[in-house]
Amino acid sequence: MGIVNGRPLRVLAADDSAVMRGIMHKLFEQHSNDATSELPQMMLCGVARDGVECLESVKRLAPDVLVLDLEMPRMNGLDVLERLRAENAGLPVIMCSAHTEHGARSTLEALARGAVDYVMKPGGQRDVNAALVSLAQQLLPKIAALAKVAGAAGGKTVVHVPGAAVQKVRPSVPCGQVPIEIVVIGLSTGGPSALEQTLPKLPADFPVPILIVQHMPKLFTGALAERLNKTCSLRVQEAYEGAVVRPGLIWLAPGDAHMEVAPRKTMLGEKTTRGSRVHLHRQAPLNHCMPAVDYLFFSAARVYGAGALALVMTGMGSDGLDGARSVHERGGVVMAQDEATSAVWGMPGRVTEAGIADATLPVTAIADALRQRVSAGRSVNAGALQCALNVSAGHREVMHGM
Repeated sequence: MGIVNGRPLRVLAADDSAVMRGIMHKLFEQHSNDATSELPQMMLCGVARDGVECLESVKRLAPDVLVLDLEMPRMNGLDVLERLRAENAGLPVIMCSAHTEHGARSTLEALARGAVDYVMKPGGQRDVNAALVSLAQQLLPKIAALAKVAGAAGGKTVVHVPGAAVQKVRPSVPCGQVPIEIVVIGLSTGGPSALEQTLPKLPADFPVPILIVQHMPKLFTGALAERLNKTCSLRVQEAYEGAVVRPGLIWLAPGDAHMEVAPRKTMLGEKTTRGSRVHLHRQAPLNHCMPAVDYLFFSAARVYGAGALALVMTGMGSDGLDGARSVHERGGVVMAQDEATSAVWGMPGRVTEAGIADATLPVTAIADALRQRVSAGRSVNAGALQCALNVSAGHREVMHGM
């Protein structure tokens, strides 16, 4: 049974490829006949061959979710999004992206213009069975999640009420705040837009490094890093093995590897400098994800202890929950994006519901909260500062012995 007014979810697909439209028909027919699926019932209420026909079909068919191609005649996907933002802002839109650099950049632009998520077009559309498997794994769960969000909001965009402030869960270390030494962030669905609303607000002198895992394929993570770097005061780069973790840099995990932070020791004459570096690996997916947020969070807790701040933002699933719990248990800080401003409140919702979030915040307040918390451990009074330094020194001895 569907989740919108007790009926199957209505999906509109817009694509100029007759082959792709045929695959979409088969996909939803196959799903409707699958009695074992845990997903709600869905139906393809219509297909459109170009952008103009798509806009007409949206008005006529009132779909719950739109699956939109980027390259179409008469009006392309980006232009359709501009019109929808003005005329039907509450309709969740999932982009269909090609496995190309141009497709990745166009998809990121679509996400900035109001699309909520995307799927990769099957590479070999002539192999119908492989295409069906690919889309069933990628597309159907996203339709279910986004339709649920739209249904809960009554088909309207949810607006956060400014008065719903920071939600404190537990106090800081009693003797004073331990200085934060690293910020680690995990996101999925809706993540690129959330990052574009958050990272440009951080100043060039933000005193600690930032590492980010965004669930995305390789082509997309490189394009996203470039896009963010153009708007941020801090330098944003796609991470590589051995990259130095230091203030002024934001490292984004590449889409084909897990990212961790690891201790680093470098001999300089008779002196040894200590710090951390990026470590990439390709172990099995964790939480069905590569890169996985949990790998990054676990490593931050292991290396930095109470000096780690973990931020979980919008996304489907529960990746990041166990890692955030590890940060929490070692005395670090955990923050989460709130439900009202998340495209899907899966990942941050799990963290908040587990009771391990020090604060649950709207996306517009996250940058200020990061600045305040990172600065807090660096501007305490003399007595608290000495206590914090003692705690931090003990932590560093443990870290350097790893």
